[in-house]
Amino acid sequence: MSPTSSDASDPAYVRARAMVTLFERLEHLCEGAIAIDRSGRVIYVNEKYLASLGLKQTAEAIGRPIEEIIPNSLMRNVAESGEPILLDIMELGGEQLVVTRMPIEDEERNVIGAIGFVLYDHIESLKPLLARVTQLEADLRLARRQLSNARAARFTLADFVGTTPAIAQAKEFAKRAARQSVTVLLTGETGTGKELLAQAIHNASSRADKPFVSVNVAAIPETLIESEFFGTAPGAYTGADRRGREGKFRIADGGTLFLDEIGEMPLQLQAKLLRVLQEREIEPLGSDKITKVDVRVIAATNVDLRKRVSDGAFRADLYYRLNVLSIDLPPLRKCLDDLPEICARLIEDIGASGDFVNARITPSGLSALARYDWPGNVRELRNILERALILSDSGRLTGDDFAHILPVSADAHPAPAQRMTGSVVPYAEAEAEFEKQTLEHALAASNGQITEAARMLRISRATFYKKLAKFGLASGSPPV
Repeated sequence: MSPTSSDASDPAYVRARAMVTLFERLEHLCEGAIAIDRSGRVIYVNEKYLASLGLKQTAEAIGRPIEEIIPNSLMRNVAESGEPILLDIMELGGEQLVVTRMPIEDEERNVIGAIGFVLYDHIESLKPLLARVTQLEADLRLARRQLSNARAARFTLADFVGTTPAIAQAKEFAKRAARQSVTVLLTGETGTGKELLAQAIHNASSRADKPFVSVNVAAIPETLIESEFFGTAPGAYTGADRRGREGKFRIADGGTLFLDEIGEMPLQLQAKLLRVLQEREIEPLGSDKITKVDVRVIAATNVDLRKRVSDGAFRADLYYRLNVLSIDLPPLRKCLDDLPEICARLIEDIGASGDFVNARITPSGLSALARYDWPGNVRELRNILERALILSDSGRLTGDDFAHILPVSADAHPAPAQRMTGSVVPYAEAEAEFEKQTLEHALAASNGQITEAARMLRISRATFYKKLAKFGLASGSPPV
């Protein structure tokens, strides 16, 4: 019997029909449906669900406790609490099913049972979604740790940008180090990003939720260095804290201790550090009590430790203990192909303060930077970029912006605009030459893939084709 026009305009009738329609559609679309009363006994199961439950007919399930039909079912919890479980993964017969469970209410909103639907009987189709949820949960946990822990490491491997062979090798070794708890020795000139990589190793390891403690060995007065590392017992010496003091090893327990400029460590302390690395225990100053610690040590140096060993300034046994896995960080002057990406990341980081919105660097700006030798490496580059942005009125950094702030270097690379004869090419021609070289490098790096090359330069494909045509490198029109 068809509803009358008065029925169709009755909200109660429409609501009732909506519930019936919803149930019918869900039952039709889902892979199975089952319902229980308030006492947890099965009152309904549809035909499609029987095979999964190992039943031949619905009569075999009606009246039986839900747990006899589905072991470890949560249906009874929903019927008793009235709280739905909207999305869950349930194991049944060795398979994983995606299910939803909802309470059933009477006209007075009293819970009188529960109904469950199997939405998917193959979880593979939801794996991308579940993987994304898992990643978001991991990111949330890391963010919470960083907010709550003042000693949390901030950088990850994604912050160590670059694709040149030396940087790629450093990243690969860092990933290997993160999978284990071995001692790591980072070598390289000052400003190459040794602490950044140390933090990245920590954050990629199983110790990521534990402290990351950084110590610059050269910055600690020699008279205090032992107490800084190993702590002091209460009243260990005149003027000492009556409550005692925890040393850096104790603070870093469970996590990572980063020892920067390890080559400057006094000889007498080197022996104690060696014992800690070997025995995994410390003895606070003024105490006879041994304390066990679980600390991964990452050391860094910008000096040749082997030469220090031969000079008698560094213990050979400590050097070998620290040098379990050595990672060499290349100087910036040997990674100039990565200069655009490094500059982009540094400008993004500088702009995070909100002071330099939409800041960017032009090809002529990159050309000016590429001609400098960078003795201070990435640390110096960041300083120069920040200074240029402060002095710039537009936030668009060109070669002119760096002309007066780049130090004069005797070892600077010859400018592309400079001829062998010593004559100088006009500025526009030099800039055009740099732009052409940038296009050629992008094509080489992408194996001739236009889309990938354009993405690397952060321009559209159409713009990339126009620039290729401008320099006669390819047809000016993209392929149809």
